[in-house]
Amino acid sequence: MSTEIVRIETIAVSLPFETGGPRLGMRPGLNTRPWMAMDCLMVRVETADGRSGWGEAFAHFVGPATQAILDRLLGPWFIGRDAGAITRLMEQAQHAFHGLGRNGPVLHALSGIDIALWDLAAQRAGQPLFRLLGGDGAPLERYASLMRYGGDVDAVARNCRRAVDCGYRVIKLHETTVPAFRAARDAVEGRAGIALDVNCPWSVDEARAIAREIRDDHFYWLEEPVWPPEDFRGIARVRDEGVTVAAGENVGTAHEFQRLFEAGAVDVAQPSVTKVGGISAMRRILEVARVYPVRVVPHCFYWGPGYLATAHVAASTPRPTLVETAFIDLERPPHPCFEPASASLTLPDQPGLGFLPDWDALEPHVVARGMTPSG
Repeated sequence: MSTEIVRIETIAVSLPFETGGPRLGMRPGLNTRPWMAMDCLMVRVETADGRSGWGEAFAHFVGPATQAILDRLLGPWFIGRDAGAITRLMEQAQHAFHGLGRNGPVLHALSGIDIALWDLAAQRAGQPLFRLLGGDGAPLERYASLMRYGGDVDAVARNCRRAVDCGYRVIKLHETTVPAFRAARDAVEGRAGIALDVNCPWSVDEARAIAREIRDDHFYWLEEPVWPPEDFRGIARVRDEGVTVAAGENVGTAHEFQRLFEAGAVDVAQPSVTKVGGISAMRRILEVARVYPVRVVPHCFYWGPGYLATAHVAASTPRPTLVETAFIDLERPPHPCFEPASASLTLPDQPGLGFLPDWDALEPHVVARGMTPSG
């Protein structure tokens, strides 16, 4: 059949960037080396009719593990199967591999394949993916997701002003100190909302104390305030302090998101398309979210096919949502849609995902290639 999967290729790219501030590690305690390059694990699925679809599997510092799973385990399983039966195929795959983890590298790898299958489906339908998903292609608003500056209030203020000058109306920090929070707020002078992504640093009681301290400052949201991130009841107790709470980057499945919602833990849900099972899972999460008083604003600290997949999903939601965009400086854009200097995004009106990589920019930064050939 023409939609039979015949080849799956993986391409790992590590793209250097500048932060506009101190060069720190990805997160406190994760490593001591400065974060110098943004990893992307691209997944290209080819079918018997010669079409290719692009996806992305989560790869920040764990790309080699995810790539090995794709090349040696998942890829061979998908060869010969029907790329056109996405729902059935992904359900079968998740069932087949569930014993290896319902979160983490296996689900990340499945996410990359799922996104590529949706790219192929939209190509065959002759529609951009957002239209196949029910969207109208209206311009999307991005929000600026800043790097972590380790509490350097001058760097925080300087980059917040840069983002406002680029037209951003929402800016997200990755800081954990109240002085840094307020430095950002003061720098924008009411011209943008300030969201706070603190990356799970505090106990419930510590997070509640911070929430009480900042609740009259009207920050856009407080994201992932509690360790561990699956302590949904604890997150709900922080929300009870009167702050807007966001979470979901580390939640693995639609079932887990339902538990998050049932706990009354969040105002803003943040599923990540390269982590949760791709576009198929994002659609299920959006469906679950409709019956709860939550807003879905996907996590998207990416620049590759996962960035575009997130934007297409955002363009298909009944309620307009923001597209998280890493506020980093690249030597040149990796593809036409990733441009952090612009606060607006119009998706290409071509069939599929519309991922058009600039290989002149990317090829020097390819760090690994893998292939699952037919047979």
